[in-house]
Amino acid sequence: MRLHRLTLEGFGPFRSRQEVDFDAFADDGIFLIAGRTGAGKSSVLDGVCFALYGGVPRYDGSEKRLRSDHCTPDEPTEVSVEFTTGGRRWRVTRSPEYDRAKRRGTGTTTVAAEAQLDERVDGVWIGRASGARAVGLELDDVLGLNQQQFLQVILLAQNRFAQFLLARSDERQKLLRRLFGTRTYEDYQSALDERRRESERSLEAAGEGVALLLDEVERALGADGLGAPQEVAEADEAAADAPTRLAAARVGAQRAAYRAETLARERDHADAAHRTADDAHAKAKELHERQLRRIRSRETLDALESRAEDIERDRIVFARAGAAEVLRAPIEAAERADADVRAAIRRVDRAREDFALLDDEPVADPDDVETLRSRVDELTGHLALWTSMLDREKDLARLQNDIDATARSIAEHETGLAAIAAAVAEVPAKRDTLDERLTAARAAAVAGEGLIAQRDDLTARREAARQAAALAARTQAAEAAYLEASTRHDAARSAVTELLRRRLAGFAGELAENLADGEPCPVCGAAEHPHPAVRSDDAVGDDEVAAAEAARDAAAAAEQTAGDSARSAREEHATARARAGDLSEGELAERLAAVVQAVEDADSAARTVERLTAERAELVALEATARDERERVMDELQRLRESLAVSTARAERDRRAVDEARGPFATVADRIADAERRRAASLALADAVAARIAAEGAALAAARDRDARIADTDFADAAAATAALRDAAARAALDQGIREYEAAVRAERDRLRELELELAGESDAPIDLTATREALAAARDAWSSAVDAAAHATQVAGTVAGLVARADRAHEKVGALAEDAAIIARLANTVAGRAPNTHRMTLESFVLAAELEEIVEAANVRLSDMSAGRYSLQHTDALAARGAASGLGLEIMDAHTGHARPAQSLSGGETFLASLALALGLAEVVTARAGGVRLDTLFIDEGFGSLDEDTLDLAMRTLDELRAGGRTVGLISHVAAMKEQLPAQLLVEATPEGPSVIRHDAPAYV
Repeated sequence: MRLHRLTLEGFGPFRSRQEVDFDAFADDGIFLIAGRTGAGKSSVLDGVCFALYGGVPRYDGSEKRLRSDHCTPDEPTEVSVEFTTGGRRWRVTRSPEYDRAKRRGTGTTTVAAEAQLDERVDGVWIGRASGARAVGLELDDVLGLNQQQFLQVILLAQNRFAQFLLARSDERQKLLRRLFGTRTYEDYQSALDERRRESERSLEAAGEGVALLLDEVERALGADGLGAPQEVAEADEAAADAPTRLAAARVGAQRAAYRAETLARERDHADAAHRTADDAHAKAKELHERQLRRIRSRETLDALESRAEDIERDRIVFARAGAAEVLRAPIEAAERADADVRAAIRRVDRAREDFALLDDEPVADPDDVETLRSRVDELTGHLALWTSMLDREKDLARLQNDIDATARSIAEHETGLAAIAAAVAEVPAKRDTLDERLTAARAAAVAGEGLIAQRDDLTARREAARQAAALAARTQAAEAAYLEASTRHDAARSAVTELLRRRLAGFAGELAENLADGEPCPVCGAAEHPHPAVRSDDAVGDDEVAAAEAARDAAAAAEQTAGDSARSAREEHATARARAGDLSEGELAERLAAVVQAVEDADSAARTVERLTAERAELVALEATARDERERVMDELQRLRESLAVSTARAERDRRAVDEARGPFATVADRIADAERRRAASLALADAVAARIAAEGAALAAARDRDARIADTDFADAAAATAALRDAAARAALDQGIREYEAAVRAERDRLRELELELAGESDAPIDLTATREALAAARDAWSSAVDAAAHATQVAGTVAGLVARADRAHEKVGALAEDAAIIARLANTVAGRAPNTHRMTLESFVLAAELEEIVEAANVRLSDMSAGRYSLQHTDALAARGAASGLGLEIMDAHTGHARPAQSLSGGETFLASLALALGLAEVVTARAGGVRLDTLFIDEGFGSLDEDTLDLAMRTLDELRAGGRTVGLISHVAAMKEQLPAQLLVEATPEGPSVIRHDAPAYV
């Protein structure tokens, strides 16, 4: 992944739009982001992180603080980053949600967050996603790194640099989990714990299930009146185990089965008696029903025979309706013809009224169709002539508008032509004035061309003078500290010498104290000691000498350190004074101010030259354009005058023709409308008279046909035939009623005949069913009671037998469940870091420990070089104290002592080197796990100030190696030596007004 360009506007300390071109540092490969504390160096990296991930590591998600406090309500907040990954170039633009002051009134209003992702294809930016959620999802696939991985391998942010090195095991586990996505192993652990708890619950539930089944057997036997067996009662009293209770339950099941068999035999006897009673009652009931059907059939036949006269009348009506049906068509045709005559007469009357109102030339005979049609033809001819004039009448108004518009255009062109002539006349004087001003400005601009290098040189010398002044006090303090350390060292050496002298003087007394009569002297070997020496009161022991030597060594080390510091301060002070040319900061500032003012004056003159040159070119172009425009206006004026003459002649000719076509009317259209109305009235009257004549003839013919057909029938006239007519539905109803009556009479007579034959010899009154019904009810009650008793006993026996069988099977499963539960519990406890896991290392920690070992191996390649072979990192899975999680420990192996020690024991500079090596090793492993994402850009925020000169050189050489393969490394630091070593710099400066600005100091910008 390579960053190309960053744009910041209204973000953090940057109010106006600032651009950072990372490609400008590609040739150097490494550059410094410099500036005073608080100017906004880290905000540059904040902008990169916010654009890519929508969040800033330093603010913990407080996006509303990202907007610059220097912004006015109308100024936007926006961050944009262009980058390349996977051979494709992308641009992501984001705006955070923030509160700004309302433009009207008081209070604030919320501006919603926005995001846009574009891809550059064939030189054109094409939108790929918009909205914070859609852009975030798309960038997940594009970047290949989440925010945590990005902050750990590309943007090593301030205050988080050494976080991974100094973290506790549990904190390191959280970070590695986010980077390597190993939460799945934690899910495995949770799943195994849940399975352990489930197996324990299953085992407990299985045991409880057996007990519940046996309890259910005992309740079922007791509730049914069988009583609890003696074996069951004894098991309850003694809290017997499951096998004993199972044996007792089996005895109870046998008793329930025996009772069910006995009650089943009683049910079968009751069922046979019930069937016998039911057969007797069914036979009596069937005879009773036949007797009732014979009575109902006699009554039905009597009712049907009483309707015979009504049915005969219906037969006569049906026959006359059939005879009259053949006359229906001629009767209805004559009626329709009479109706058509009446309608035609009404139409003629309306047409005569309309004709009388519209036509101002009355006709002698209004019923003369030929005369009326002649008038229609005459008016049609007139209409054809007048219609041809209608379009010319409409065009006449439009033509007059065109004439008026052309006249106005001619006047406007004449006015414009005069204005162009006046403008062209003023050009020579203006051009001469501009030439004089341009000559003077060029002379002033040329004078400042040699001042820029002088200004830059004086700026650097003034900065060196300022550093020299600051370093003078530091040098003096370092010299004083060196003198004091030397004095302390001399005193410590004298103290050791004095103690050694006293120690030698007191050796004889120490030896004498240890002499004993009869034992040889360690010095002379004699067994007698007549005059032993006396120990001095100020004798010196080994502890005092050791303490003095330790103090001397410490004072020597302090003297060495103070001497190095004093020497370094003197060298830095001398270097700064040399760069300043032995001039003071005030002298250089005065010279610089004069040169800066001269450069500014020259720059102003150069800008004036550019402006005046542009004005002169614009004036010359304006003159040429004005001459061209004058020629064009003159040509257009001639064309308009010719067009006006042609249009005026045509308008006069058309006006005479239209006046003739209007006649007495206001317009030709009015005359045409009047003629069309008169023609329509004449045509309507002619058509109405012709239709009436035709209708009268048709009505006479229809009446003759109708009368002739009626004369051939039995009907006296048309009225009689019309009265006999019935519609199809009425005829069908009459026919159906007659047929249904005849069918009902025949069917009922047949039914009654059959019943009389079946019941021959039986009385007419129905027999009594009371005796057979009561006998059947008694048999049914006895059978129902027997069935219920047998069913209940069978159900109880089956239930008890089923419960006993289930209890047997459940008891067999308890042993297998106990074995499985023990195996699962051991595995779950081991994976979760509980006993028997003696290291208290979880499965996830075990996987991450392998990743950590690979990270340490990659980090040690660089740490060995940066520490001159002294330090190396090593992973430890030692058991942590007080039950803490283990397996992810880091410690430092010190080659000077051969012992490992905690990372917290390193000095500030050593911590920085170890953190840098670990971060670079972590970056290599994380990017390999992220699909081999190529890292072409790397940022490191602060930490170099804790390094001495030699260690800084080692760190810089390591960072310099990162440039291999085209990688660009950006560093943030206040260390002066780095400013001297890195010529490519991105300067962040706070303006006097408050907002910060970004300035490049790279070869591409020099």
